[in-house]
Amino acid sequence: MKALELDHVGIAVEGLDEALKLYSGLLGLEHAGTETVEEQKVRTAFLVFGASEADALGGAERGTEIELLESTDPEGPIAKFIASRGPGIQHIAFRVEDLEAALAELKAAGVRLIDETPRRGAGGKRIAFLHPKSTGGVLVELCERKA
Repeated sequence: MKALELDHVGIAVEGLDEALKLYSGLLGLEHAGTETVEEQKVRTAFLVFGASEADALGGAERGTEIELLESTDPEGPIAKFIASRGPGIQHIAFRVEDLEAALAELKAAGVRLIDETPRRGAGGKRIAFLHPKSTGGVLVELCERKA
């Protein structure tokens, strides 16, 4: 498996609107859009570096992003993360060309997977997570974007 590039860094936040004021307003990152992903009990916003409007949430390929994650449910994974660790970096995501092949290769190599099959992520991406116990304590997301 070869990661193509760093896709995004996921940051768990208590309030998406307040976080957007910091990252978009004060730091000047372009807010590409906000989306609720019901399956993951999360409201998410992507901030991009030098993106055009056409790039917003899953459009044309673009560089590294910041993903802000706000829980929509007190029992959701982001709410649980914040309750145990506080707001902050929750995961790092690497873009891969073929998600199924990457998961199969990692599983064969003994890497513990949270997701054995891809699921839908924000922006229409297909995603899967690797267990932090196999990745040095870091929650790693693999994602595949279809053009």
